[in-house]
Amino acid sequence: MELEIPADKVQAEIEKVAKDLARVARIPGFRPGKAPISLIRRRFAGEIKDEVVQSLVPERLEQALDEAKLTPVARPQVEKVDFDEAGTVKFKARFEVLPEFDLGDYKNLEIEVESTEVTDADVDRAIEERRESAATFVPVEGRPIQNGDYAVVKLLGTPVGGGDPIRMDNALCHVGSEETVAAFTENLLGANAGDHRKFEVRYPDDYPDRKLTGKTFQFSAEVVAVRERKLPELNDDLAKETGEAETLEELRKKVREALEAARDERQKMAAQDKIMDLLLSRHSFPTPEALVERQADARLERAVRRLMAQGVDPRAVNVDWVALRKQQRERAEGDVRAELLLDRIATAEHIEVTDEELEKDLEGIAERSGESLPAVRARLTKEGATDTMKSKLRSEKTLDWLYQQAKIRVARKSG
Repeated sequence: MELEIPADKVQAEIEKVAKDLARVARIPGFRPGKAPISLIRRRFAGEIKDEVVQSLVPERLEQALDEAKLTPVARPQVEKVDFDEAGTVKFKARFEVLPEFDLGDYKNLEIEVESTEVTDADVDRAIEERRESAATFVPVEGRPIQNGDYAVVKLLGTPVGGGDPIRMDNALCHVGSEETVAAFTENLLGANAGDHRKFEVRYPDDYPDRKLTGKTFQFSAEVVAVRERKLPELNDDLAKETGEAETLEELRKKVREALEAARDERQKMAAQDKIMDLLLSRHSFPTPEALVERQADARLERAVRRLMAQGVDPRAVNVDWVALRKQQRERAEGDVRAELLLDRIATAEHIEVTDEELEKDLEGIAERSGESLPAVRARLTKEGATDTMKSKLRSEKTLDWLYQQAKIRVARKSG
């Protein structure tokens, strides 16, 4: 936009700013507030112009946007502000707005998704996982450590070349397992409770614990006890122990229902992904750069937060952040296009988020975070996050509506 502020309005604002400045300005030879306005205008010409620009330009820009019924997606950039000889102020404002485009057919979409049958083997695996979770450790007596045993050891590890030692009184070592460093398995195999072993361990360069990565330790280990993991019997007692059922038959039924529900949810998500892909292929429109950059930043921020939640310092990891930012930006463009399209469909179909739906989402956040509902509501309101939540819920609601409208063919496959 190229805009202009009339000379009379500019002069009135200059007079106002100059008078305000005259009341506080200190001019040699004049008492505070007594210096002539003409002198104030000459002496503080630059400051006065800056104040006039800061006061009148945003006001004129907002008026122009209202008149043109335009909503910038980010703060407009004001450039080339010019006080011309006639006394007017001219300037340019550059900004992006939401794209205008016509909606194509979105109600009669036809897609196909695959759905996997839940087999008896799937149920068996899930039951076995519950057995594994309910396993107990029992003492081993009368024989040395074998592969698969759990050795309780008192450890003292001294780093070669100096550094902080490792001390553990009751370290549990799963002998022979993939996650156990080979040197521990090799030196503990065949040992009995009460035995001592000394050995050296060099941790690989890709070892997950960064305190140990690439370092060599001299270990002194005393075997305190030997235990083996005992799985519970596959019977009604196991079902009761899980807290999910009273009998094994009832547990199998509930496990199957849970697996089928998870399968159906995956199928729904796959269908919704295909719906969005199809809709985006049918609609071409420019994507506001400001929204893409904002979404890319949000994606990168989530990646950093995931690392921090895992106890990893993002500054210490070997990550090409420039390359990662580029990847996030490419995905962000797809996110923005999808959101713009869903927003247009929601408007066309009068899909809105009710106060009850927003409240339910807030209750979910409160439950997951351990905060009270009023505290969550106050915090998110203060952060200005409730509008973002409503927008997200509206998009989800619209996508669910599209899913209900679509004609979905399910192709069954086994395994």
